[in-house]
Amino acid sequence: MRDTASGPRVLLKRLRELMQEPLEPQERLDRIVRDIASNMVAEVCSLYVLRADSVLELYATEGLNPKAVHLAQLRLGEGLVGTIAASARPLNLSNAQEHPAFAYLPETGEEIYNSFLGVPVLRAGRTLGVLVVQNKTMRHYRDDEVEALETTAMVIAEMIATGDLARLTRPGLELDLRRPVSFTGLSFNEGVGLGHVVLHEPRIVVTNLFNEDSEEEIKRLDASLGSLRLSIDDMLERREVAFEGEHRQVLEAYRMFANDSGWVRRLEEAIRNGLTAEAAVEKVQSDMRARMLHMTDPYLRERMSDFDDLANRLLRQLMGRGPDDVAASLPKDAIIVARSMGAAELLDYPRDKLRGVVLEDGAATSHVVIVARAMGIPVAGQMKGAVSMAENGDAIIVDGEEGAIHLRPQPDLEAAYAEKVRFRARRQEVYRELRKKPSVTKDGVQVDLLMNAGLAVDLPQLAEAGAAGIGLFRTELQFMVASTFPRAEAQERLYRDVLDAARGKPVTFRTIDIGGDKVLPYFKDTIQEENPALGWRAIRLTLDRPGLLRTQIRALLKACGGRELKLMLPMVTELGEIAQAREIVDREVRHLSRFAHHLPTSLKLGAMLEVPSLLFQLDELMKAVDFVSVGSNDLFQFVMAVDRGNTQLSDRFDTLSTPFLRVLKQVADAGVRNNTPVTLCGELAGKPISAMALIGLGYRSISMSPASIGPVKAMLTELPLAELQAFFDDNLMAPSQKLPMRALLQAFADDRSIPL
Repeated sequence: MRDTASGPRVLLKRLRELMQEPLEPQERLDRIVRDIASNMVAEVCSLYVLRADSVLELYATEGLNPKAVHLAQLRLGEGLVGTIAASARPLNLSNAQEHPAFAYLPETGEEIYNSFLGVPVLRAGRTLGVLVVQNKTMRHYRDDEVEALETTAMVIAEMIATGDLARLTRPGLELDLRRPVSFTGLSFNEGVGLGHVVLHEPRIVVTNLFNEDSEEEIKRLDASLGSLRLSIDDMLERREVAFEGEHRQVLEAYRMFANDSGWVRRLEEAIRNGLTAEAAVEKVQSDMRARMLHMTDPYLRERMSDFDDLANRLLRQLMGRGPDDVAASLPKDAIIVARSMGAAELLDYPRDKLRGVVLEDGAATSHVVIVARAMGIPVAGQMKGAVSMAENGDAIIVDGEEGAIHLRPQPDLEAAYAEKVRFRARRQEVYRELRKKPSVTKDGVQVDLLMNAGLAVDLPQLAEAGAAGIGLFRTELQFMVASTFPRAEAQERLYRDVLDAARGKPVTFRTIDIGGDKVLPYFKDTIQEENPALGWRAIRLTLDRPGLLRTQIRALLKACGGRELKLMLPMVTELGEIAQAREIVDREVRHLSRFAHHLPTSLKLGAMLEVPSLLFQLDELMKAVDFVSVGSNDLFQFVMAVDRGNTQLSDRFDTLSTPFLRVLKQVADAGVRNNTPVTLCGELAGKPISAMALIGLGYRSISMSPASIGPVKAMLTELPLAELQAFFDDNLMAPSQKLPMRALLQAFADDRSIPL
């Protein structure tokens, strides 16, 4: 009985020898197709490579007219070869000319051949070319022959990926792998970054493709699979990660794949055909990804990323690599490209080397985006397909202003963006010069420009931005980047560091705001909710779990000893919640007093106005607290009934619409009426045009990201406030307007040369 694996093994052994010989790329390709034809007893073997212009060019052939090399070509989707490239699936035909996609190329002389086997040349599921064998006799190629040709195609994919074939490309043409490509998505944080790709979950580059001992490689695979399965079981069984919902479903999917006998069988077959365990994982991963990309079921396509992650974990097990190796080899201008990532994962990268972040998923309110914004890093999101199109080290531009990225950009585009970066740098220099100037309007009205913060990395920006203080310190970020609940001592240390860095400037600490989209994986009480933004979160959660709130308040009271403590409650819906929280605060004050702790010199309790119910009890609210802070992000979401994370609606409703500005005016007026300070913190405060509107509505304290303070201050110093107030008197309550309020405000600024 014939050993069906001997043919592929012999072929791979011959290919290994060819790869090691000092040959020119064309000669190497010619010898490869010759050896494939000989090994498979085929009269023709041809390699087509996909160019950047979506044309498949014949790069080498044995059996067809050699003069057709680099001349014969098919467009993507044209003919049998184009069909294979477009579908990323093999074609095995006994009579090729009867297939409806058959296209005759007279220059090749292939009309005399009947049987046809073509396989895509794949890398990470992406088609780089097509490898074909043909025979005159009508025959259907065996499964082991298909497997052998697919394995060979993987070797050729590595040749293409390393750039060996670039020298064979005619002037003015490029291979598809090096094709410039642009993606348009959403801007998650402004700024422009030029640099080089660092894949967050990098594809392991397998350099050792061919095995010396198949049985030894299978043992290595079994050992690594065993370790992988144990680690997944451990993650599922550990008490602190024993939660329900999406996180557990992902781990369950990992466990399903890791124990899938079909996957393991395909890995073992690839090894027995002559590949190393690592090369087998890469081949099967690439084949699986190509198939799943063309599935119509959205659930199955979503599982593709789970499979990718699992395969990468297995590769790292086999090669003994950890995440620290990636950070050590980071370029000085790294732009992280990821499907998704957590806030803690971003903080693992050295800040001085980061120039931008690209996410296939996520939203402007994602935890990682909040952290990136605090670090001043441009972020572009919803860039579907960016991960599979990018290679580590590719040149890339992140345009966080337009919500676009440019992968492998043309020199003229790169030059244009380099000038844009220089312009931004000059503008930042102007903003830096404004730091020490008074924050007053053109007609002398003081407006406090505060900054939002949440991590220790934010603190140096207080002085750099020239902020009047911290209007919102998000205490939950410390919880989100930790693997367990931060101990009281760690919380106290952070809060004391924040106050020390502020050097006497006011700091408003918001109590922990978790729940909704801010899920802590170690928090066992997390529940599945149909509408998490409207559910068990923020003050609702901490009043139900008072131990959490008491621990935090005690840490804040101790950290603020001898200084003022401004404490703000998030997501307040009714005044009774403020009373409950005040009772907890008073109890902790009494407890610390009993043990002679150094207490704050003054304690001010405030509430965030995010829920519309408070709009109908504004005067009562202003009397119940020492200050109010408008959370414009959530308030807009709830007033307009629009999910701020929904990309379909992100541009549909305007934060500067007349109804919402009227709401904000009511709040500002209530603050003045009751002599209660009112601040606004949120995205609305960080744009010069909307900040201008807020100041015109009566806000004299607004809080924003540090990077926004310079542009807002430049606007403020040129703003004739009395004229803007007259503008609102004429327009805000008018029964109808010819233009939207945003357009009217823009015209107001243009007429007075106010920089927006």
